[in-house]
Order: sequence, then C-alpha cells, then structure tokens
Amino acid sequence: MTEQTTQIPNLYALLIGIDYYLPGQLPDGGYYASLGGCVRDIKRVEDYLKKTQKPKQIFKLTSSNTGATEPPEPKEQLPTYENIVAKFHAITEIAQKDDQVYIHYSGHGGRAKTIYPELKGAGQPDEALVPMDIVKTNERYLRDVEIATLLKKMVNKGLVVTVVFDSCHSGGTTRGDTAIRGLEGEPDTTSRPTDSLVASREELINNWLEITGGTARKANAGDWLPESRDYVLLAACRPSEYAYESVFNGKESNGALTYWMLDTLNNPSPDLTYKSLYDRVYAKVQSQFQTQTPMLFGEGERQVFGRSYANVHYTVNVLNVDTARNRVLLDAGSAQGLGEGARFAIYAPGTTDFSEKNKPLAIAQVTADITPADAWAAIEPDSLRGDIQQASPAIMLSAAIALVRRVRLFEKKDDSTKLMKSQTDALTAVKAAIPRTGKGWVELANEGEHYQVAINASGEYEICDRNGTPFPNLRPALLASDADAAQNVVKRLVHLTKYQAAQELENLSVLTNKLVVQLTDRNKKPLADPTKQTLQTGENTFLYIKNESNQDLNVVVMDLQSDWAISQLDILEDGAPFVTFNPKQEELIPLSFKLPEGYQEGKDILKVFATVKPAKFRWLELPSLDKPIQAKKAASFDEYDENTPRGGGDPLDKLLSAISADPDEVPPTREAQQVMSSNRGWTTKTVTITVKAN
Repeated sequence: MTEQTTQIPNLYALLIGIDYYLPGQLPDGGYYASLGGCVRDIKRVEDYLKKTQKPKQIFKLTSSNTGATEPPEPKEQLPTYENIVAKFHAITEIAQKDDQVYIHYSGHGGRAKTIYPELKGAGQPDEALVPMDIVKTNERYLRDVEIATLLKKMVNKGLVVTVVFDSCHSGGTTRGDTAIRGLEGEPDTTSRPTDSLVASREELINNWLEITGGTARKANAGDWLPESRDYVLLAACRPSEYAYESVFNGKESNGALTYWMLDTLNNPSPDLTYKSLYDRVYAKVQSQFQTQTPMLFGEGERQVFGRSYANVHYTVNVLNVDTARNRVLLDAGSAQGLGEGARFAIYAPGTTDFSEKNKPLAIAQVTADITPADAWAAIEPDSLRGDIQQASPAIMLSAAIALVRRVRLFEKKDDSTKLMKSQTDALTAVKAAIPRTGKGWVELANEGEHYQVAINASGEYEICDRNGTPFPNLRPALLASDADAAQNVVKRLVHLTKYQAAQELENLSVLTNKLVVQLTDRNKKPLADPTKQTLQTGENTFLYIKNESNQDLNVVVMDLQSDWAISQLDILEDGAPFVTFNPKQEELIPLSFKLPEGYQEGKDILKVFATVKPAKFRWLELPSLDKPIQAKKAASFDEYDENTPRGGGDPLDKLLSAISADPDEVPPTREAQQVMSSNRGWTTKTVTITVKAN
C-alpha cells in the first residue's frame, strides 16, 4: 500500500517599499514627494514573516531614501515598473496550487488619465501603484486593470492570495510630522506608453470585463479593484481619503495601516480572521486619522495566512544582560524596522505559552542605541520580577493607550494678516494654561504630537488631529480674544484625551470570533458596507448581537457620540450594568440616532464589549463637550461588589479605571498598557454610523 502524505502549502511573499522617488515635476505640475516610512514598513513585515510564518521565498523591491541623489539598492532591486511586473510573474510561476501568496505595497498610490477609455469611460482615471521613477515620461504606472489580471492569474492557478496596499489614490497637504502617500496635485495627465508587460491589451480588457461581470465600468468607481471574493485586499483608505505615515510607538515613522496591522499580528488571537484583523486596524486608524478609513475586500472570514494563530508569536531573544545599566540587548535592530520606544515583555527561557497567567519577567523599552542587527532596551522601573537570562524570549507589546497626550502649538508663519499676528499671544496663553488646567493629562511637544492647536482665519482656536485636520463639532467656537478661551481649550484637550482613550479600547481574544455584532434591518439582514453606514436622524435600524460561544457573556454597549459624550446604552434592561447573553443567544436591538441642535452631520461609534466577568464600563462615561467631567467613585458601582476598590485586582477594571481617573488629579500612569493575551476574558466589536440631518 502506498503511504500518502499531505504537503503543507508554502508561503511566498512580494514586498515593495518606496521611500525615494526620483525628484522633479510631472508635465502638468504634479509631483510625488519622497517618503520616510515605506521601506521601514517592508523591513518590519519581512521580519515578522520570517519569524512567524517561515516563507519559502521572499521577493523584495525597495527604494531607500538616504538623502543621496540615488537610492542605495542595485538596479535589479529597485521598484520600477519592469521589476515589479517581473516579480509578480516570478512568484506566480514558482508557487504551486494551494500555496499562500502575500503581497504588501507601501508607497505612493496615484491616479492617471486612463489608457483604457473603452473600460472606464470619459473622464475616469486609472488607479495605480507608483514606481519610483515615474517622473520620467516614458515610464509606466502599474494600473488597476493590470493588477486585476496579475491577481487573476494567481487565483486561476489555485493560489491563496492576500494583498495589502498601504497607499492612497491621491495626495494632499498636512501639518506637522505626518506625510501622505499620494500624488500632490490632480490626476496625472501625462501621455505615457500604453503597452503592458503584464499581458496583451485584449487579455487585460477581457479579464477586466470578466471580473466586473461583463460591464465596462466597475460598480464602485474609484476603488482599487473590482469587488472579488477570490482574494483578500486590505487597502489603506477610501478613494477620496489619504493614507498617512506618522510616528507611533517610538520615534520612527510607519504607515498607519502597516503599523496597526503588525501591532495586531504581533499579539495574535487564535483563529484570527482578516475581518477581525481589519476591525481592530480600522478602529485604531480612525481614532488617530479622521480622513483615513481602511477598506477590506474579499474573503474576510478567511483565517490570516490560512492557519490558526494559537501560539504563533513574534519573538526576539535576549543576547546580553547588562545588570549594571539595567538593560538588555535584543537580537533585532533597524534592519528589522525596530525603532526607539518599542516595548517588549521578557519571559523566562523556554517559554512558549505567552498567555496572561505566565507573567513576564520584565518590561523593556528600546533606546536610541540601535544597530542594524540588535538594539539595547532599558528595563522599566518596578517591572522586574525575576532574573533575565540570555536566550530569554521577548514579545513586542501592543501599543499602549496614551493617557497623557502631547500637544503641539502650531503657529502659521506664512500669513501676514493682522489677525494672524495676534496668534502668538493666543498660543502663549494655551501654553501657560496647560500645566495649570491640564493637570498632567496633556503636555506640550514639538514632535510626535497627538493634537495640534492653531488659530484659524476667524480668530478662533482650532484643535486638530496629528496631521492638522480640525476635529468636527467642537462647539461653540472659542474666540482667541475671550479671556477664558485658552483655559477652555485645555479642558477640551483633556476631554478629547479621555474620549479617544475609550475609543481605542480593543482586545483580540478567543472571544473575538464568538461575538457577532452587525447593523441590520428587522429581518437580520446586514446593512451595506460597514465603513459607509449612513443614517438620517430618526431613521430606525437594528443592532444585532449574538453570543456564539459556549459560555455566558456579559454584554455592554457604549455609545461614543458626535458631541463627544460617552454613554452606556440600555439594550435590554433599563439601567442594568450589563446584560448576560447565554450561549447562542441572539438579540435584535432597535436603534434610532439624533443629532444635537445645530449639527448637520455627526458620527456615533458603538463599542460592544463582551466579558466573562462583570466589569465597570460606566467608568468610561463622559458628558458632552464643555460640561464638567465628574469624578467617579467606587461606591457608584456597588452593583458589582461594594468592597471592591476602584481599579481593583481585575486587569480590565484597572484599565478602565486608569482611563476614567479624575481629570482634576494627575493621571495614575502615562499609558494604559494592554497586553493582548488570547485567553483574556473580554473582547470588543465596533460599529461606526454617520448620522445626517434630514
């Protein structure tokens, strides 16, 4: 009898990162500025794949920005059109049926005058990835019609394909340290070669028509590719939005999509699906960048990399222990994309189970002493619980929720009007009010800020996110000339700090896939794309919640409202601290949204928490903007245990307590650290609704 063996599918990866773009303007005046975090994105993705997925082969194209007039990579490794297409062909040729293919692009996305008018129609652009030498008029974009055919060839061969595009369709301007991955200007109208190295024109057109169901124009003009269930595509933003790169956990910039994707993958939960991965990335990116909405297309319920994530962790090892200087040397450095400020939990040698019950020996933070191969990390005070030895494994921690947030005072230096000349006094007043009114919850910074404060053309204070986009619905406007305006600005900054800390609460765990949350109609039919859910004031909808686990779950719904209030919804029992859902229990909860007086549009964020043990989520409640935030006392929550002190022994309660601490007192800690452990007894799902006035 012949013994049959089951061959484990291989993983192949194509990684493309472009920081350096050849300088110069396009003929119509647009240009692609060089970037700073794309190659670092690719290094980090490559390191993650090597340490956790063991790919059979990685194809990599990068263009590094070293400040020189040319990138340091050899020509055959540069992300030109020819090289990118060649790598697509190579990976398709070498991979076999059922193999996994992972494609990650970090760089500029762009729009160009279509060369397929018979498909797109008059005035519609081609969406495209932008090679590093596109400023040359004889060079080509990698256009959406070509990308669709490249992916179709992979799918037709039976390959399991995942695509990540950390780029946007068009560019714009920002303030501060963020950058946009897109064309500065209108779509490129330069006449370029129309021949393709991907396939013949006839094959490209026929494939596009087949994918779009025989119609020339795709249903959602402006999306990267036609809707398909044949692969997974995670894109950084909607067509009209921007893909940002910024400084996150440290001092080095990364693409927002890539950063939060890796942050999630580095702290995995069992059976992680692309939908669960996307949900967390979406929540994190949206909490920091209002004009970036990640998008997910295709097989969202497929497991990430087609496998269970149990016990698959990104780990590095301790190479050396410097007890005299209270630091350790880790076997990862800048070549792996590691940057100053990254934090690691260090465990005993031989540890393979990194669940919460196995407490780490210490927490260490990477310092500026980094080489390509290794990095020194300082052991955080009071975190040491045992002897650290060589070969101790360390896992990167999920980025902490910042309780103390940094504020940059942004002075517009290019405006000569009399009104703008008074901005210095107005910003100086905010500077003086921060230590007095902020009580340590906000602090001044010249870089790495969470918020910016500026004066607009009407002489009003503006509070903006880190890329300079003003927060909506901060009402009433605060005139810089008013005596108490600066103090009220700082109070609003503290309010936003607490609101966004609650917004960022996430935990991927064994419960994540067991909690089903959707907006539906009364027949439980899900509404359209969850990233585009818009309702009119007074319009009815339903929140569908189901417990698919085999244990009771305590469910709480928090409503983060457009007037910056947070309240707990009474979903089934009036005033109940939570509602217990039995195994397999499902409920359809009617909802109707309204806007505060004078609002034309707002956003409500529903965060649905499910816990095994009761938790005090009412601690997160906030009044609307400019109303005093009341200090919360443990006695207010005697429905749980009147003898339990505020911030008692449960880790989740400690987290909630830290976020909701008294705003008139110094925050208990600078960061609320979430150690993302798969066995932790809670999870959350987020639903975002845009509400418009009738």
